[in-house]
Amino acid sequence: MGGIFIWKSFPVNFSKLIFGIYAALFVVVTVWAGDFFLQMHRDYTALKAQEMANQRRLAEATAKLDSQEKYLDQLRHDPVLVEKLIREKLHYAKEQEFIFRFDDAAK
Repeated sequence: MGGIFIWKSFPVNFSKLIFGIYAALFVVVTVWAGDFFLQMHRDYTALKAQEMANQRRLAEATAKLDSQEKYLDQLRHDPVLVEKLIREKLHYAKEQEFIFRFDDAAK
């Protein structure tokens, strides 16, 4: 065999080869698209859950703000409440009143 290479040609059906390539490409693209949309669905679900949690926190904060605004309005317009708070928190007394303090730790 003195360096002669004999190429045997096999009968190739190019239409079947092209169809096989397209079929393989279709499968790859379909798997990729399925994975992509599955990941997008997971992200969407996570974002919806986060939105629901944020809506709940917003509702709680709004309720707390409304309560604090109501209390502030009472402080501005209710002198009886202001007097009560001054007496309780600052231990003030009117003239002719006495304040008795008892230590609970002495028990």
